[in-house]
Parts: sequence; C-alpha cells; structure tokens
Amino acid sequence: MPELTGIDHIYIAVSNMAASEVFYDKLMLKALGCRKNTFTIGEDPHIQYFNRHFGYVLRPARSQTGHDAYSPGLHHFCLRVDSVEDVAECARLLQASGINASEPHNHSEYAPDYWATFFTDPDGLRLEITNYRQERRDRHDHWASLG
Repeated sequence: MPELTGIDHIYIAVSNMAASEVFYDKLMLKALGCRKNTFTIGEDPHIQYFNRHFGYVLRPARSQTGHDAYSPGLHHFCLRVDSVEDVAECARLLQASGINASEPHNHSEYAPDYWATFFTDPDGLRLEITNYRQERRDRHDHWASLG
C-alpha cells in the first residue's frame, strides 16, 4: 500500500487578499522563514507561502461567510517548529509585528511537553504554533515498529 509522505499544500480562501497577505507575510515570512510566490488560476490570484515540506496557498473567497471553528470543516491549523524556544521566538516575532499571539504556554493536558502559541488570521481562522514534542519524534523514528 502506498504510504502518505506528507501534506503537499493547503488552500485557504480569504475574504480580503491584501489584508491576508499582510498578515501571512508576518507569519510565514518573518516568523517562520517560508518563501513566497504568486500565480493566477483562471482569473483568481493566488499567493503561496512554502518551505521544503508544503505550500500554504491563499485564494479569494467566493462568499463572505465568516469562519466558524465549530461548524463542520476545519477547526484550527497547527504549524510545528522544532523546539519550545522556537515557539517562544515565533510568539515574540508575531507580537512585535502586531499579531495578537498568546504567550507561549505549556499545555500539559495535551502532552507533558506540549508548548504552543495561539492566534487568528484576519478571517478568524484559528492558528497555532507548537513544538516538535517527544511523542511525535518517537512516532517518526519508530514508525515501522508501531504496527
């Protein structure tokens, strides 16, 4: 059976491309070190933020219905950095750029070494940055033995 090897890309429909570009430039370029390109599909402009692992693409929304995390569909999106220190640095960079990111906090109710900062994009999409915790590292390193 083929193995899933990662997420290739994620598309996010946004109500205001300009406002979202300003926000995501701060998050993806300044705080997370991604790269950026733009392209058009049909007549719709697209903005892609990418790194070696996946692309995060903005496209214009076709309706102006706001995001509701508790309706069917996406609840939140979590990005991962390597360490607790990286979570803290991302939170600091986001806060310094005017994004209302929470202070990094240990969420031991999820896992003993789970640290995260939370914030929302201009359309209310809940975003999170967390650390690469031990359980995830073990899962990666010992995948074959997990059955």
